[in-house]
Amino acid sequence: MKVAVIGVGQTKFGEEWNKSLRDLAREAGQEALKDASLSSSVIQSLHVGNMSAGRFSGQEHVSALVADSLNIKAPSVRCEAACASGALAFRSALHSIQAGSSNIAIALGVEKMSDLGVDQTTTTLMAASDQEWEANMGATFPGLYALIARAHMHQYGTTREQMALVSVNNHKNGSANKLAQFPFPVSVEQVLNSTMVADPLTLLDCSPITDGSAAIILASEDYVRQNNIENPIWVAASAQGNDTIALHDRSSLTQMDSVKAAAKSAYEQSGLTPEKINFAEVHDCFSINELVAIEGLGFCNEGESGKFVENGEISLQGSKPINTTGGLKSIGHPVGATGIRQIVDITKQLRENSINQLNSVSNGLALNVGGSGATAVIHILTNQL
Repeated sequence: MKVAVIGVGQTKFGEEWNKSLRDLAREAGQEALKDASLSSSVIQSLHVGNMSAGRFSGQEHVSALVADSLNIKAPSVRCEAACASGALAFRSALHSIQAGSSNIAIALGVEKMSDLGVDQTTTTLMAASDQEWEANMGATFPGLYALIARAHMHQYGTTREQMALVSVNNHKNGSANKLAQFPFPVSVEQVLNSTMVADPLTLLDCSPITDGSAAIILASEDYVRQNNIENPIWVAASAQGNDTIALHDRSSLTQMDSVKAAAKSAYEQSGLTPEKINFAEVHDCFSINELVAIEGLGFCNEGESGKFVENGEISLQGSKPINTTGGLKSIGHPVGATGIRQIVDITKQLRENSINQLNSVSNGLALNVGGSGATAVIHILTNQL
């Protein structure tokens, strides 16, 4: 069964001190309903992506909270896969329509992260790692990704400047994004000279702590036809890949098998190849993750992502524009909402109303990664049925 995106919404991302978890979810959900010209009464299922509201906000039963805030009486469910929770919620909503249990559904991601101190936030985020072998040993996600970065540099000759160019590209694209947490450009020198977090990753290699929400309305092909929905954006593929949660158990430190598995499935479902993908939203929680993802998605050969970025291939004018509105690095990373936000921005590009509109695009890919790569969720969307 074909399924389309017919409405999208997003809050401002940042440190939203005056908004609660409920406020953020309501704002994004209402905007998506308005965009689709729908009332909450027609929604048949609600799927909420949220990593850790219990730790961040003291709120469990998040799906019921969101349903209440939007006056939705339909069944609701919470989806959790660390930083990939949003994409998993979208996948859950998609499956509910494909299974025939819903005709129209909302996928909504939300996280309120800034109310905790840095130590508590770090502890909360590390709950997405292997507690016994990583978190309890003092590892942090910057530390884990620093291991990946050092391995990639050693094995392939990737340079710090090439990693910094990921942040430079994404901040440049996000500088016009009024919803971004950090809408300003940065230089290679600024990235390299910013505060060291976990060698070789500096502060400007790392995505920030963020509050925010994003929402999407999905509908069946029958609903789209019967209601003459204008400009639907169709889901061409939905795929998930998984790997071990701990780095030490993986076959490679420099490649993510979860991304490769999800990409293989997504390309098979869509009938597309990496060369045919017009643009992508790629999970850049750390600059090295984008480099590894570019390779896992097949946009370049293994070990060549540094040169790929250095040659400008991911820029708006490049062969494979990536993170055209700023990525996690500039827009921010409210962990439960990021996967939904990525698809919101893919949808806007395909509707031809993005802040950095590309020319003649017919499909886009979104990659949302959980933890250090234990979970990868990929969606391909198209404006061609």
